[in-house]
Amino acid sequence: MVGDLTNGPRPGAGFAPLSMPELPEVETTRRGLAPAVVGRRIAAVSIYDRRLRWPVPRALERNLAGRAIDALDRRSKYLLFRLGGDTLIVHLGMTGSLRRYPAAPRRSPHDHVDVLLDDGSTLRYHDPRRFGAILWVAGDAAGHPLLASLGPEPFDPHFDAESLYRETRGRRQSIKQALMGNHLVVGVGNIYASESLFRAGIRPTRAAGRLTRRDAAALVDTVRSTLADAIARGGTTLRDYVDSRGEPGTFQFDCAVYDREGLPCPRCATAVRAVRQGGRSTYFCPRCQR
Repeated sequence: MVGDLTNGPRPGAGFAPLSMPELPEVETTRRGLAPAVVGRRIAAVSIYDRRLRWPVPRALERNLAGRAIDALDRRSKYLLFRLGGDTLIVHLGMTGSLRRYPAAPRRSPHDHVDVLLDDGSTLRYHDPRRFGAILWVAGDAAGHPLLASLGPEPFDPHFDAESLYRETRGRRQSIKQALMGNHLVVGVGNIYASESLFRAGIRPTRAAGRLTRRDAAALVDTVRSTLADAIARGGTTLRDYVDSRGEPGTFQFDCAVYDREGLPCPRCATAVRAVRQGGRSTYFCPRCQR
């Protein structure tokens, strides 16, 4: 069973993949929350505004009350709270945050959902633009439309040089757009695609089908190293993102090319350039990246 979507789009209808935040921010949030919430029981749920990207299911309070959180996983950019055989999917959207409070402060206008745990602490979902999502899946969550077609995780052995080379054969799409499509690999959004391609020395506008095996091997390594570095720094905060404790990420201070148009490349001092791809800004060094 895909889940209780009575108050939202039907499976396969209207579930376009969400783009932000990227994997490091979601993984940072997961790591911050997991030690405090796994093994805890949900005492009550308060929903103050159901108008997120898709309406919060009306049965959510009933479905969650009294349930134990057995695990907190991540798939791509989605948090997965495991409760027995069922799953609560949470996506932070563009401006969302999920924070744990030992004692919840007074609500602000953009606090939409509170989950009270049996130790008295509260998980609070905050989202000024309401582009995030909170969805209930009864049964196996792997078949949910947001998860079913996702590619391999970047740290999974199935994401390797040979698979990347094979999957890009014949593709005219740019390698940056292909990386962000969640088919070759999941969780690599705009910031980390630009940074990974810089580290690999690959121009983001190059057709994916023109990658050599050596390029593919380098790109697998740099995707992993870039994401690992970003996770170690708590993710990237450009505007709204904060982790489960309310702390911003700091990877933005380590970016070599992202949002650095006109500034010198850290390798060769050539001015970083910017182009538009798929409606997003792409940054690269015209000398170091071929």
